[in-house]
Amino acid sequence: MDHRDTLIESIAREATSWRRELHQNPQTMYEETYAAGFVAARLTEWGIPHETGIGGTGVVATIEGQPTDGAPTIAFRADMDALDLTEETGLPWASKNPGKMHGCGHDGHTATVLALGRYLQQTKRFHGKVRLVFQPAEEGGRGAYRMVDEGLLSRFPFDEIYGFHNWPYLPKGEFSICSGFMLAASDSFELTLSGKGGHAAMPHVCTDVIVAGSHLVSAWQSLVSRSTDPQQAAVLSVTNFVAGTGAHNVLPRGASLSGTVRTYSPQLRDMMERRMAEMAHATASMFGMEASFTYHRITDPVWNHQDNVAYASQVVEKLFGSQRLKPFVPVMGGEDFGHFLEKRPGCFIALGQAEPDPASPHSQGVHTTRYDFNDEIIPMAVAYFAELAETRLAAR
Repeated sequence: MDHRDTLIESIAREATSWRRELHQNPQTMYEETYAAGFVAARLTEWGIPHETGIGGTGVVATIEGQPTDGAPTIAFRADMDALDLTEETGLPWASKNPGKMHGCGHDGHTATVLALGRYLQQTKRFHGKVRLVFQPAEEGGRGAYRMVDEGLLSRFPFDEIYGFHNWPYLPKGEFSICSGFMLAASDSFELTLSGKGGHAAMPHVCTDVIVAGSHLVSAWQSLVSRSTDPQQAAVLSVTNFVAGTGAHNVLPRGASLSGTVRTYSPQLRDMMERRMAEMAHATASMFGMEASFTYHRITDPVWNHQDNVAYASQVVEKLFGSQRLKPFVPVMGGEDFGHFLEKRPGCFIALGQAEPDPASPHSQGVHTTRYDFNDEIIPMAVAYFAELAETRLAAR
């Protein structure tokens, strides 16, 4: 083990305690004051210049390497927000905030990029600059978009950006990446149906919003099965259908439906939005009621740049061997890191964290109440980022 490996292992052991403290104090979108304060305190302690309040609760740090005229700047991103979940892991470092939980591993991402910052500040084995971007509100709050809107790229310019996500669907220590689409665009929708309620024994004098809504749930699925090219991908899921008073003999006068749409193709995304609205209003008209439909574009797809994927792949193979690098099969999950990749080249990579025991909290899916980030992957992620920094910013 060389000096760099020894140093990273030492820092990573300390980062485990940071991660667990962050895990105990989760906050959701734009409320991440604990994480932002924790990050700022560590950066201050290590003498790393940084600014807070970027995109609400975001933090951006800059580490200066060896001086070189015209040297590029690269960025590494960590997300800080938690989820509205009630943790059921029973771990000693479980959430202390009722109904809030780091159920996606953003605590681990933050601890990893903090550890990277400490390593780079101590060693400075690179030329140019490194930016550390600690982002709020990844979970549906468009934190990446807000940071860009508030001047991230003009105030803290960089030439490339890299990120990672823990992946409990791969064995611990396996990396996975692909060029092009990796994660889908993530959208949401809401529909309100307004009809005429009444006695359930006299439906002929009512307009039944439950029947109309049920018809629409089925009809919308035809957009995926009948209107989408089978060689493209789309998901339309109705995740909430709220109607009724609780009485067995009352037809309600209103119902609300909501859910998510996932696509890769911009043209398919446009079609889904347009046709869902048309079908909602046509169905309401057919059943003699009114409809109000809204569609929200939350995040764009994650599109990995080919050259940067090649660099990242070379780093993984150099550090861990080609057997630890697997092709990533694109999934329909969403990630607003894609907005950074629309502005600058870079790539996103998955790092497996699953243990052989399927009951391990490290083997549970993200966004579940029994999930926990695997601290043993922190030194792997730090080594990967550090090698990227030192090779991409080598003397030219």
